[in-house]
Amino acid sequence: MFKNPFSFDGRIRRTEFGLSYIIYIVAAVIIGAMMGINESFSFLGLLFIPAIWFLWAQGAKRCHDRGNSGWYLLIPFYVFWMLFADSDIGPNEYGLNPKGIGNENEIDEIGKYLEQ
Repeated sequence: MFKNPFSFDGRIRRTEFGLSYIIYIVAAVIIGAMMGINESFSFLGLLFIPAIWFLWAQGAKRCHDRGNSGWYLLIPFYVFWMLFADSDIGPNEYGLNPKGIGNENEIDEIGKYLEQ
């Protein structure tokens, strides 16, 4: 879980996406609160850049798990579909299923290739 959280490649499960969303919300609240305490902490607004990058990367990987492009993040309320809808069974163009469901054939083929 949380391998390459800032990368847009691969697939993640609903659990990792949900935890990522919670982490982002907690970080945003903390950053916002610190900025609100004193105007001299306004430079902390720059911390939103990696936080948003993290959220977008994790969202794109969850879109990939559903078999869609990361651009689907722009659809309003699509985040709820990503939280509750199941992933594609087996591999798709973005990689193997992170749950392992339907990956048996691909793993067998890799094993046969390595035995040669």
